[in-house]
Amino acid sequence: MRGYLSFSIMWMLRKRDMYGQEVAEELERMRGTKPNSGTLYPALKELERQGMVETRKEGRKKIYKLTEAGHAGAMEACEYFCSMYGDMFREFNEIKAGQATSVS
Repeated sequence: MRGYLSFSIMWMLRKRDMYGQEVAEELERMRGTKPNSGTLYPALKELERQGMVETRKEGRKKIYKLTEAGHAGAMEACEYFCSMYGDMFREFNEIKAGQATSVS
């Protein structure tokens, strides 16, 4: 799910700059599984190639920062994601709420 991975990375980098290990740990927190470096770093490199992310070195760490184009891309991707899956999330929450009230 490469597109979803890139979207997730950009969404996280909206909040703050991160180095690769922080990105991996945050993805693990979100998804329950930590991406391997053979998946994560090519995605970061591709985002950098596309101008969505820029990097700087701090000691041995490479810090990833979302560019203006990356901020715009993250919002555009979120709008698309929400339009595609928003109804599904609303229905799921309604079902879940209905189950909670019927159990009470």
